[in-house]
Amino acid sequence: MIRFEDVTIAYDGSAIPVIAHTTLHIQEGELALVVGPTGSGKTTLLHAINGLVPHFSGGTLSGRVVVDGRDTATHPPRDLADVVGVVPQDPMNGFVTEYVEDELAYGMECLGLAPSVMRQRVEEIVDLLGLAELRDRSLLSLSGGQRQRVAIGAVMTTHPRILVLDEPTSALDPGAAEEVLAALQRLVHDLGVTVVLAEHRLERVVQYADRIIHVPGNGAPVQIGTAADIMRTASVAPPVVQLGRLAGWNPLPLSVRDARRNADPLRERLRTAHNSHPSAGTTVDALAPRLLDARSVSVAYGTKTALDNVTVTVDPGEILAIMGRNGAGKSTLLGTLVGLHKRSRGTVLVSGGDPADMRGPELISRVGLVPQDPSDLLSRDTVATECQDSDRDARAPRGTTATILRSLAPDVSVSQHPRDLSEGQRLALALAVILAARPPLVLLDEPTRGLDYLTKSRLVVALRALAAGGHAVVLATHDVELVAEVATRVIVLADGEIVADGTTRDVIAASPLFAPQVWKVLAPQEWLTVAEVEQALGGVR
Repeated sequence: MIRFEDVTIAYDGSAIPVIAHTTLHIQEGELALVVGPTGSGKTTLLHAINGLVPHFSGGTLSGRVVVDGRDTATHPPRDLADVVGVVPQDPMNGFVTEYVEDELAYGMECLGLAPSVMRQRVEEIVDLLGLAELRDRSLLSLSGGQRQRVAIGAVMTTHPRILVLDEPTSALDPGAAEEVLAALQRLVHDLGVTVVLAEHRLERVVQYADRIIHVPGNGAPVQIGTAADIMRTASVAPPVVQLGRLAGWNPLPLSVRDARRNADPLRERLRTAHNSHPSAGTTVDALAPRLLDARSVSVAYGTKTALDNVTVTVDPGEILAIMGRNGAGKSTLLGTLVGLHKRSRGTVLVSGGDPADMRGPELISRVGLVPQDPSDLLSRDTVATECQDSDRDARAPRGTTATILRSLAPDVSVSQHPRDLSEGQRLALALAVILAARPPLVLLDEPTRGLDYLTKSRLVVALRALAAGGHAVVLATHDVELVAEVATRVIVLADGEIVADGTTRDVIAASPLFAPQVWKVLAPQEWLTVAEVEQALGGVR
């Protein structure tokens, strides 16, 4: 179905090709998972499948890419549209209409399908992806995760034989991600659709992969093999695989179910270390001023209530995670805390002042928000200029932003245009811009979207350093593994209301949906991360 024959892809100005001498064959009805570090070339490989590389992205492609018998060198994307459906990393980049139902029908209109067929397929996809309540909504009114589901649905209505997805679950809550992956499984097993997807959150998808394509980056050879083969040596691996490596299990588990079958001896070893968990709380200076005090906050969009009587307080040194399904109000809450949304009632104080009354330097010196789309903070032609402007706006010493960026994403070149960066690299740049001002309160909306495990570990180090330095961090996220790793406290939102507020261990342990992989494997013992287990085993004789 898809053949790469000695394919090398290089871009002008780069001494190292993104993809080098790669030969692979993806058969009909396979689910192929593309993994690798942020910026390694995963998106380039995906775009080569439908001819976006090199017809629209530029660069040079040598070798042959053959899709369903068509050579992409002579068949540009429009000639492959009836075979290949593509869901981009940023759904908004692919939308062409204003409302959900129109977007679901648009691709079929372009293919000239009969209205009766279009109506039937729209209903099928609405049910398959849980879009019934969104069908009449404006695309601009949707949360990031809701937009992702609509983007997937808009492609699936055309019934492509090949479906290419770039980070399809990155903006989805765990429940919605499971629904999407289940839908992809049905397409693969029941309809014989070939699915190729790139994903960083391997804990969600690796067990479903028939084949893994590992793109290491920096011109290193692309590796192709079964999930078990690649996970044995890959630098990127989900927590359940890392736990298997630590415990010495063979074969390595790819799912929680596989790991639990082998976990009894490990639980026994850990039983003597059962009381050695790190503290779930954080040390707070009782005399330090409160950094966030939001009381009885309500926000409405027209007749829809987005936040309802929400009270949140955060002290220096805390890392607070806000969780909840897509559309629960997480992004609205973060936006309200920086004065972006008008409150219908309630008060918000950030370092003693109302952010709605602040502008410019006064605001960024107290609170900084990295939005879900990091491009909203980026407007210059090069990374270097973004860093220079950030230093000036933050009144920080020259080179401050660039230094922070190097600590988060050392492979980013300052000569690159921000739009040419990967999703994860753009997020790292936006985070560096915000952190340059060193605001006492840092707000992050889906901070690990597009980040590989190594970059995420650097982010964890940065967030812990901020908290240790007396700052406070509030992050809205669906990444349960990040929450287990770094959060000291968790709030769960549902329909704009707080339904849970407590320590990380207490809140996520009570939720089958939000529990991390290590917890699920080792329950009823209460371990959250591989690092906790490794530390405990170090003290077991």
